[in-house]
Amino acid sequence: MPVVVVVVAVLLACVATAIGVVSWVADDVSSDLTDQEMTCCWEEGATPAWMSDQLGIRIPEGASDRRSGYKSGQRYDTGLLAFVLPSEDAERYTGRLIRSGTEMIGNLHPEKKGYRPAAAFGHLGLPEPETVTQGLRKASLCPDDLTSPEGKYLQRCVDIFAHEFTPGTTRIYVRSTIEPSITPPPASKAP
Repeated sequence: MPVVVVVVAVLLACVATAIGVVSWVADDVSSDLTDQEMTCCWEEGATPAWMSDQLGIRIPEGASDRRSGYKSGQRYDTGLLAFVLPSEDAERYTGRLIRSGTEMIGNLHPEKKGYRPAAAFGHLGLPEPETVTQGLRKASLCPDDLTSPEGKYLQRCVDIFAHEFTPGTTRIYVRSTIEPSITPPPASKAP
């Protein structure tokens, strides 16, 4: 009887060890694939002007700190655009973009600190707007029947975020999932 107990204990220990090793390897591979996905496929030459044209989001002349990125994906591509405006100008800009009577909402359910979307604004050196809890408003817009003064230029559905990150200064974030039908940006690093 004691030999049977020892054999069963050894078998259980072997099974537990095997499960642990397989789990560790799977986590390691998954982590490597996630890291690869986060850094993979960003196209060179996706300037703010080019991205603005692709999305139909006009960047106001007074905007500063213009940043953009274009990531090719297996199923969908993603376009990112960000710029900074004085808060009064940002309020006017978003008011001219969204449909009359529509209000941007606060971030009532922020993502946790380690949130990493597949096409992250972190690639542009910015925090993810979905993690911001104070001073953030957001809206989702599509070009279908959007006849607002700025919305009539919209080419693709976008998520837009306005974050007043310091008093009087607002960063506009725009993210769009794009069918891979557009021509990738020209391979240039010119702004």
